Amino acid sequence: MPWTLNDYPTSMKNLNEVKKKKAIDIANAMVDEGYEEGRAIPIAIEQAKEWHENASKDEIDDYRKHGKPTKRSKEGKKYDSNPERMEEGEEVVIHEDGWAVKSSGSERASEVFDNKEEAIKRAREIAENKGTSLSIYKQDGSVQDEQSFNN
Repeated sequence: MPWTLNDYPTSMKNLNEVKKKKAIDIANAMVDEGYEEGRAIPIAIEQAKEWHENASKDEIDDYRKHGKPTKRSKEGKKYDSNPERMEEGEEVVIHEDGWAVKSSGSERASEVFDNKEEAIKRAREIAENKGTSLSIYKQDGSVQDEQSFNN
């Protein structure tokens, strides 16, 4: 059952309107991709919070005005957006400002930390929640460690 701003999981009730809208959008897309509702909801909430923390004011304002959680897309899917990088593993890589956490297929870091241990801790949380993998890289770009969290 697709969720809307008028009918959504109770676990989303304390989110502000934009985070709730984003969480609904992500959860609907995940269910459309075959995820079970019980797994999609907490992941969608976490991803919406993470998106909101990293989005610019303009991105948030644009999403507030134009994001539509339940519109059918041209490709025939029920929902506009797909889960954001839900199938990709997490990586911890060197960054100009410290150590970055990012999805394996993205160029942009989702978070940057002063020290590697904090970055690894956060990346592990994300990978465990998504049921994917974690790759930790050394400063020289070689692989230090790889972990799998397949559910």
